[in-house]
Amino acid sequence: MPKVGIADTAFARINMGKIAIDELRKNASLQIERYTVPGVKDLPVACKKLIEEKGCDIIMALGMPGSQPIDKMCAHEASLGIIQAQLLTNRHIIEVFVHEDEAKDEKELAWLMEKRTREHAQNVIKLLFHQEKLQREAGTGQRQGFADVGAIRQ
Repeated sequence: MPKVGIADTAFARINMGKIAIDELRKNASLQIERYTVPGVKDLPVACKKLIEEKGCDIIMALGMPGSQPIDKMCAHEASLGIIQAQLLTNRHIIEVFVHEDEAKDEKELAWLMEKRTREHAQNVIKLLFHQEKLQREAGTGQRQGFADVGAIRQ
């Protein structure tokens, strides 16, 4: 049975880890291991530990960077660390970041955080069990959270 790691943060303004686990459990039979850290820059090592120490096959890295320029820089650094962890472990780490300034107000922010988390959990299930579904979606402008952008008509 595949094992999914959930790396989430205390800084996020809703419980993204709980949402991811709920979506995964509703749609697949798998084991789940959760590791919560303070903020996004702590996610790369959490992901690596979930893979190397807990034997996870794939990871969801969930976080909410703030809206200030320093927060965007920290998110970029965290992303680079997550990419490096993927390359070092040869495992997918699905980065699920929702920047605080992506939404016009707190209600939309909470909605976006939940929607993006659930849609990426579905991507984890596709990566593990339904690669052909992802192949059918190739080039179709899929976006997690807000509306898909769609394919360019040629």
